[in-house]
Amino acid sequence: MTTFVFGHKAPDTDSLGSALIWTWFLNHTGIDAAAKLLGTPNTEAVFVAKRWGFVQPDIISDVADDQPCVIVDTNNPAELPANINNADITAIIDHHKLVGGLETKGPIDITIRPLACTATLLYSLMGEHAAHMPDNIKGLMLSCILSDTLAFRSPTTTDTDRDLAVALAAQLNLAIADYSAEMFAAKSDVSAFSDAELLRMDSKEFTVDGTKFRVSVLETTAPEIVLDRKASIMDTMTTVASEDGVDQVLLFVVDILNEQATMLIPNDLTKTVAEKSFGVVVSGDNVVLPGVMSRKKQIIPSLKV
Repeated sequence: MTTFVFGHKAPDTDSLGSALIWTWFLNHTGIDAAAKLLGTPNTEAVFVAKRWGFVQPDIISDVADDQPCVIVDTNNPAELPANINNADITAIIDHHKLVGGLETKGPIDITIRPLACTATLLYSLMGEHAAHMPDNIKGLMLSCILSDTLAFRSPTTTDTDRDLAVALAAQLNLAIADYSAEMFAAKSDVSAFSDAELLRMDSKEFTVDGTKFRVSVLETTAPEIVLDRKASIMDTMTTVASEDGVDQVLLFVVDILNEQATMLIPNDLTKTVAEKSFGVVVSGDNVVLPGVMSRKKQIIPSLKV
């Protein structure tokens, strides 16, 4: 039976890329596997897949009982299919904190390491098979690392991530600065998306002291494209929260080049969260957070209500 490989419901470059990379590895080692998506990938992920010659995997809404699955780039049940605990999870490969709530049919391989990127972790797990990676898989891996580290600007970046990216770029004869600029330009082109799509595009659900949040991050080299729409986006935050069963949507617009985030403040709850979490004084409908680049390392661990 074919093993499905997928990441989280809001696929970014690392989620989509890691699913494709690990599918290649499983097939290379004699295991029938197919990459799947749990949602529409963001513009950067679409660019990267096309750039390296991959057809976008099918989007699935759920998994059947006993379906063999490998989960990459998440271990959070809220980001996975509703029936995931009745599937046959064979491995989890991730770089986020352990959330809990997943159940398996037996002992499985679980690897969670404090690296910036799941694809970096996949490389280490491949062992000697990594030497057989074709250029398109190397390109995906490089793209994942540059995306998740924001070309080494993110505080999540480790020497392991950086060293692998530099080596892959050399093998592919690519200049990291030039290629990452292409990726970030694709990530920043969000004009075709509705406000609701923007809020769900790169988002994760977390509960803080009983309050459920959808924490949305938009990483861009052109923050004004998003901030020019802030009035309608803030109106839509209420709608999305209601539809998604959370108490509040939090939106952080990460300015990659200036290395800061702007948090939108549509109501008293978000004002309280901003002030308690980041030690700022909020006087309007947004607040700038200098140096904040990472949801995983700087935003989620800081959240207070």
